[in-house]
Amino acid sequence: MEAAGRGVVDGLWQDYPDLDSRPVLILCGKGNNGGDGLVVARLLKRAGLTPGVILLADRSELKGDAATNFEAAARSGLQVVSITDNAALNGLTPFLEANPLILDCMLGTGIKGGVRGLLAEVVGTINGSGCEIVSVDLPSGLDADSLEVAGEPVRASRTYTICRPKLPLVSAPTDTFAGEWSVIDIGIPDESVAQAGPDMEWVGATIAAGLLPPRPADSHKGTYGHLLAYAGSPGKTGAAVLVGRAALRTGVGLCTLAVSESMRAELTGEQPELMTAGRTEPADGQDALAVGPGLGSGDAVRELVAGLVETCDLPMVIDADGLNALAASKEGLEILRSRKGATILTPHPKEAARLLEQEVGRIQEDRLAAARLLAVKSGSVVVLKGHRTVSAMPDGRAAFNSTGNPGMATAGTGDVLSGIIGAFLAGGCAPFDAARLGVFLHGLAGDLAACETGMDSLIASDLLEQLPGAIQWLRTGWEKG
Repeated sequence: MEAAGRGVVDGLWQDYPDLDSRPVLILCGKGNNGGDGLVVARLLKRAGLTPGVILLADRSELKGDAATNFEAAARSGLQVVSITDNAALNGLTPFLEANPLILDCMLGTGIKGGVRGLLAEVVGTINGSGCEIVSVDLPSGLDADSLEVAGEPVRASRTYTICRPKLPLVSAPTDTFAGEWSVIDIGIPDESVAQAGPDMEWVGATIAAGLLPPRPADSHKGTYGHLLAYAGSPGKTGAAVLVGRAALRTGVGLCTLAVSESMRAELTGEQPELMTAGRTEPADGQDALAVGPGLGSGDAVRELVAGLVETCDLPMVIDADGLNALAASKEGLEILRSRKGATILTPHPKEAARLLEQEVGRIQEDRLAAARLLAVKSGSVVVLKGHRTVSAMPDGRAAFNSTGNPGMATAGTGDVLSGIIGAFLAGGCAPFDAARLGVFLHGLAGDLAACETGMDSLIASDLLEQLPGAIQWLRTGWEKG
């Protein structure tokens, strides 16, 4: 609790350099989250500030460390105002009239079913006050284990979460309540977290760097695999080029585009390192497949995709028209589930809705549940694209991505992702590793591109330009960056 309080205070000074010239109001509940707030209050007073402190409970209700920190706050000279019922809520008004920075330490991770009673009144009051709110660990009213919103949670502009991110911070619709968030390190080692066996993770630079395959001195192009990409169609040759270029920039040893005969002539000179093959030629000597970007629709495409899924045992990433072809078949998910080779699906919400025969709104209501359900039904790794892309395994493991931006919502960026993931599959990465790493680098390249072009002007080719820098940063410079 002391470490959490110190971390919050450090965060406040960093994010609010004028903290010593503005009023601060700390709202404390009776549990450990309130204890964190009492530590923050004491440390701010030690730094020369005079925060207002309100305990939304009777002093006698405090137990353990929270009670200990109440006594320490009192000894420091802080005045703690206790509000215990709705009739006493008028005592909050003078504090709010000063337009303070509000620190929400009312409820932590143990709440279920939303705020009720007195706290519900307080939440409604501060949300409507116009004051800036900073939450500790979670905005009060959110359930740490759910993406459902019960009642009215605190609407924070910033959240300092303790030890590790919590589920409501990393996915819609609950992430909108948290604002910008950062993790407060309280000294719990990674090994201890791993021993708890969490089934979810937040993929930042540390995890992604650990997934990046090495480049041994004695390697050759065969070391990094051969990707065969079934992509593009007349009028959509760009999709094939984007897949191939992305795979090459990711480090694949060889890349062949399986295209129609008419397209082979169109692709001549587009990228000298790319090879082409006829679409009807069998896979021979390749290590992985990328299937779907720009393939088009119709019976021929459906037959092609079904044939590849049923007869080819190579690892495979399926996107776009490949997913639509499977969704058009009643046996699509069953065919996927019966595959001997590893499969990664990369749907956007509408494609996931088609595969699961659900409305898009239902997919977006709980993206984690949707990704997990599709992973189980298809027996595949699922990459549900969008804000905070989530990758899910059939066994329930899931990962949320930390990179990416709205500028990437433009034609062709999904094709680039297929090429990146396909390259890692061809190089021998395990499917879940290829998915998590590919999504991280794809988003990082998009972030770097947005710094150059702005989000409005970003196009898919910009990701290709930034992909080498993203990989290099992850391989050599991320600890400094």
